[in-house]
Amino acid sequence: MLGHRKGEMRMKQAIRSIDAFPRAEDHLLQKTQSGALVSVVGLAIMALLFLHELRYYLTTYTVHQMSVDLKRGETLPIHINMTFPSLPCDVLSVDAIDMSGKHEVDLDTNIWKLRLNNDGHIIGTEYLSDLVEKEHAEHKHDGNKDEHEDSDQKFQFFDQAAENMIKKVKQALAHGEGCRVYGVLDVQRVAGNFHISVHGLNIYVAQMIFEGSIHVNISHIIHDLSFGPKYPGIHNPLDGTERILHGTSGTFKYYIKIVPTEYRYISKEVLPTNQFSVTEYFSPMKDSDRTWPAVYFLYDLSPIIVTIREERRSFLHFITRLCAVLGGTFALTGMLDRWMFRLVEALTKPKARSAYR
Repeated sequence: MLGHRKGEMRMKQAIRSIDAFPRAEDHLLQKTQSGALVSVVGLAIMALLFLHELRYYLTTYTVHQMSVDLKRGETLPIHINMTFPSLPCDVLSVDAIDMSGKHEVDLDTNIWKLRLNNDGHIIGTEYLSDLVEKEHAEHKHDGNKDEHEDSDQKFQFFDQAAENMIKKVKQALAHGEGCRVYGVLDVQRVAGNFHISVHGLNIYVAQMIFEGSIHVNISHIIHDLSFGPKYPGIHNPLDGTERILHGTSGTFKYYIKIVPTEYRYISKEVLPTNQFSVTEYFSPMKDSDRTWPAVYFLYDLSPIIVTIREERRSFLHFITRLCAVLGGTFALTGMLDRWMFRLVEALTKPKARSAYR
């Protein structure tokens, strides 16, 4: 029985010998003002780091993946919001053509225009269903056609409505009217282009209004151009673009490469949309040019779809980082406390000895 107790005591002593956190008795501990200061600073730092790590854990991050786009038979929404500060709304038209040369814009396309005064304030609004052209042949803005008709026969088409249009537009130009065009075009999911111009006018009406294509000021501001809903972090490179012409005219062409995109939220909701890159080209008009200025957006679709997925960091990862940060701060404040204690002790001992002598 006695031998059994001795064995237990030896085992307890052996277990105590491997204690990595030995504790001193209370009467052997010395509390100092420097230690209190270091403790307060250390606690404040640990609280700040804890909140930072908690915020880092709660925020999501995104993972990008690429794959082949297998979608078929869907439409491509084009969101337009542009201002033409030097052209009245009556002369502007919107046209969309796919790669086959046919117009793919539906009759129910929602396009609106806002009349703007010289200061850019709205003075009127109108639905633009009549500005979305349905038959390309009806535009009559091809410069080659006027070479085959006699100039005397052209003016017989100027009826009273055309004369009223000319007077109205000239008056609007004199008052410095502009136009804001916005809405959504739903086109087929194939390569094509859409453009905003004066092509909707009869070629001879346009000639009477502007007295030549070189006098058509196609200056524009792109407030928003996108190919689908926006997701967090998206950047549309044409938003906020301003192209203002002074004393010249020409055709702007924006070559757009559309990348189909899916954004998957942390809630598992999927947002199908598109992002794009763009290059720009400007062709100045000459007096001998037969074409009319316009703003073209020529787009093509990438065969690759980008999937952006929101993810949250694991709880184990959060605990690991938290232990590392708080433990490191505790160890550092402990070292700082010992250094300060030794420094204070070294400074006070010589004074105590001199006073004793």
